[in-house]
Amino acid sequence: MTVWLRRGILPPQSRIEREGTLPSFGDSLAKTRRSLLGRIAGLLGATEIDSETWDDLEALLIQADLGVETTQYLIEKLRDRVRREGITRERDLRAFLREELLGILLQRQPRLNLHGRPISVLLIVGVNGSGKTTAIGKLAHKYRKVGRSVLLVAADTFRAAAIEQLREWADRAGVDVISGQPGGDPGAVVFDALQAARNRGYNLVIVDTAGRLHTKYNLMAELGKIGRVMKKVIPDAPHETLLVLDATTGQNALVQARKFQEAVNVTGVILTKLDSSAKGGMIFAVYRELGLPVHFVGIGEGLDDLAPFDPVEFVDALFEEP
Repeated sequence: MTVWLRRGILPPQSRIEREGTLPSFGDSLAKTRRSLLGRIAGLLGATEIDSETWDDLEALLIQADLGVETTQYLIEKLRDRVRREGITRERDLRAFLREELLGILLQRQPRLNLHGRPISVLLIVGVNGSGKTTAIGKLAHKYRKVGRSVLLVAADTFRAAAIEQLREWADRAGVDVISGQPGGDPGAVVFDALQAARNRGYNLVIVDTAGRLHTKYNLMAELGKIGRVMKKVIPDAPHETLLVLDATTGQNALVQARKFQEAVNVTGVILTKLDSSAKGGMIFAVYRELGLPVHFVGIGEGLDDLAPFDPVEFVDALFEEP
């Protein structure tokens, strides 16, 4: 077992930390807004609502990656409101759509269960390329800034560069990391790390796992094993299991999420690369079809560019005028 100690000292600013101020949430959603509601705003004008209105709106919502199920749900809700309230003009649908989209997100937005105990354990899962290790580094930085004593655990022992990448992020975030040998047993690394956290006074442990292909049963089963090992040291761990999804993959992310839900008790989502995506509509499908809240979104490359997800701010940003 290797203990990579930073002793609370922040490293020199690295190239991953951009100069200047952070972009606003609205600015970071420019691609999503242009592809989704910017086009819908052009569609919903001053003309009468007719069958073509509904066909066009349904097509745009599906293209924006809300998914067929969520799109059909929204169309039915909007049709019902139009009938009940006697609306005849397309432009009135815009306000209704905003309300219904926000309603989907507000149905489920619990706080993260990472407080109120000596040690909280956060398990991070996701496929290769989703931005998982980057998200872990940004989370460590965020929690360290508010006074948490953070320990990272390099339980991705299968990919040659994974341990070194996590060490680099620990450097940037100014936190410690525990790792084993490449190719070693990830369960053993987690067991040793949790014992070390208990003995050394860490109060937040963030566990990295291999970026498993969601079609590989044996690798998914390894996640279940890690969860069982945790409970040998901390019986109620993990306290949260967050799935990292790449916003640019759209509906494919939902397929991944369902597979991970079968393997572990996923409690929420980190959505990365939202600033690079024209497919932000998939957030609504995550809530509606998976029953999972989005806790954080990636809106840039800097250490501070992992934002807590605010449903009201998100929907408002989508409806901002260009």
